[in-house]
Amino acid sequence: MEWIFLALVTFAGASIVYFTLRTGISPMPSNLKQRAAILDAAAGTTGKIYELGAGWGGIAFALADRCPASQVTAYELSWFPYLTMRLRQRLRPRANLEIKRADFLKADLADGHVFVCYLFRAGMVALKKKLEREAPGAKLITHTFAVHGWTPEAEGRIDDLYRSPIYAYRIPRG
Repeated sequence: MEWIFLALVTFAGASIVYFTLRTGISPMPSNLKQRAAILDAAAGTTGKIYELGAGWGGIAFALADRCPASQVTAYELSWFPYLTMRLRQRLRPRANLEIKRADFLKADLADGHVFVCYLFRAGMVALKKKLEREAPGAKLITHTFAVHGWTPEAEGRIDDLYRSPIYAYRIPRG
């Protein structure tokens, strides 16, 4: 029995390290105040919502609960966080939540109305180019990392330990 636990822990750790090196960022959960600010910025959404780099799924599940008229799709590449989200979805399903283990930079996102992410600088650069091509006019909500070259339609600071910035953009045409 101990070897099963050891194998699971080894798989989880190796998976997280591998995908952190591959993508340039580890699956980092947003804190409760960051999550609340993102949910407030997405309030009233009735179209397709994408969470890009969903990690453990905290925001994706909260979006599915807060925006029941919207279809929420969570993209995560790292195996262990993805499997954690799948298990959570199986234990308490949300009919409007789809979880995909895929690279969102290779996915067709043209039908998105709102995009949510917590990425790193290089990830934001790649996402910027993709969204300008595929989803002009849609909304992007992000915290901590701004999109250089875009002017946010709203921005603020979250009352958390880090005074995290939050940005809401209308995606321009590239």
